[in-house]
Amino acid sequence: MEQFGLHNPSNGLADIGLGNASRVNYNLSEVELYEEAIRRGEADLTIDGALRARTGQHTGRSPKDKFVVRDAGTEDKIWWDNNKPMSPEHFAVLKADMLAHASGKTLFVQDLIGGADEANALPTRVVTELAWHALFIRNLLIRPKRDTLEGFEQKLTIINLPSFKADPARHGCRSETVIACDLENGLVLIGGTSYAGENKKSVFTVLNYLLPAKGVMPMHCSANVGSEGDTAVFFGLSGTGKTTLSADPTRTLIGDDEHGWGENGVFNFEGGCYAKAIKLSAEAEPEIYAATRRFGTVLENVVLDDNRVPDFDDNSLTENTRSAYPLHFIPNASETGLAPHPKTIIMLTADAFGVMPPIARLSPEQAMYHFLSGYTAKVAGTEKGVTEPEATFSTCFGAPFMPRHPAEYGNLLKDLIAKHGVDCWLVNTGWTGGAYGTGRRMPIKATRALLAAALNGSLKDAEFRTDANFGFAVPVAVDGVETSILDPRSTWSDGQAYDNQAAKLVSMFIKSFEKFEDHVDSKVRDAAPGLKIAAE
Repeated sequence: MEQFGLHNPSNGLADIGLGNASRVNYNLSEVELYEEAIRRGEADLTIDGALRARTGQHTGRSPKDKFVVRDAGTEDKIWWDNNKPMSPEHFAVLKADMLAHASGKTLFVQDLIGGADEANALPTRVVTELAWHALFIRNLLIRPKRDTLEGFEQKLTIINLPSFKADPARHGCRSETVIACDLENGLVLIGGTSYAGENKKSVFTVLNYLLPAKGVMPMHCSANVGSEGDTAVFFGLSGTGKTTLSADPTRTLIGDDEHGWGENGVFNFEGGCYAKAIKLSAEAEPEIYAATRRFGTVLENVVLDDNRVPDFDDNSLTENTRSAYPLHFIPNASETGLAPHPKTIIMLTADAFGVMPPIARLSPEQAMYHFLSGYTAKVAGTEKGVTEPEATFSTCFGAPFMPRHPAEYGNLLKDLIAKHGVDCWLVNTGWTGGAYGTGRRMPIKATRALLAAALNGSLKDAEFRTDANFGFAVPVAVDGVETSILDPRSTWSDGQAYDNQAAKLVSMFIKSFEKFEDHVDSKVRDAAPGLKIAAE
């Protein structure tokens, strides 16, 4: 086996059973990975110098193909209602078959870190057969200093072989695609998909398992901080605006997707951004647009014209086009990935029913209720088979990545909010004037103006009304924002149709929360929307 690149000589791939690879490339630089990806026909160079790759059949995550090894260590820690079990025996066979499949192949290894807080960092080794995957994860995770690589010891190993096809009968999985997580032994096996997002979300899943036991709250969120140290956290599922809204030129970006909140404050899990690129424009998102059109960035499933110019409006491959770049490509990004305790929490939802206001103030109990509910819409393309938004409840704003019971995360969050006196707001980036298909998307200028008022504290001085359906406080008027948009019922041409739609959503909330009622106190249960309406 030929070995190239800087690495720990006593920590090679032979130690995990990959000694029969023909060549292993350790910790190659961006330039070297570009050369390999292009030479091997994996990717194309764009006119701007970015690297464009296509993922074929899988253009989004495959949550139905994700499994957790069920053993003595995980039996009582995992929320099995939401996580599919795999037996240790099936995992062992899968591992053996994947290691055999890698025999004779060229492999790419990146030794990286998940977590900017040293006390909670997860050294991670990613092994893949695709050079562009190595560049992707190099962009997304935190790069250790090169002079530490010769002593690198990982606590998590990810082996990703897209050309491997799983056998459901033999491996205890659902299809030829598999993401299998052995959380107790720090090993994730990925096969049958080239979608690069599986790499980063596997690291997230493992951190979400490990950190609560240390009293650290893992969060599917973006985060930024103002000049006064006023940190803001933005919860939300893919496509709800986490990346867009946290990229604010007046504030320092901590990160766009995954963070922890511990005794020292907030810390980024990652060292890069994975931004949605569909309809990306210099006018609406200048920082992200600039980061996307430069050397070092990986474009995933973005269509190129004959001159290799990216067409961000072309969704012929998928709605879920992506741009993966290191955090330092954003001019006002944090160099440390660390920030003080949050002053403000924003819970983002893309309301496909079009009945929620653009912003609402939440009490601590309402905040926990909406965190556990995790209402939003699955936005087109972020998961395989989703082609238009549909209403969904994804607890903790990230159910696919949360191995433990939601109440563990919810109680951690509630305690931290109370301890640090955090202001909480619900922000709807979805539809207004009607449901998806008849209404329009909430204007981003209005959302930004409302966020600015929430973050600078001026919104707390506004006049508020109590929403008849959801019980939270909604501002009546805000400078720079069209007043009618603050009252969603007034934006509908048919008020009765709005009332019917709102009642439908309220009933969905109540039904969705039933499974959590025994895990929360009465104050949180009483924060449910439309209790009076439901009682009538």
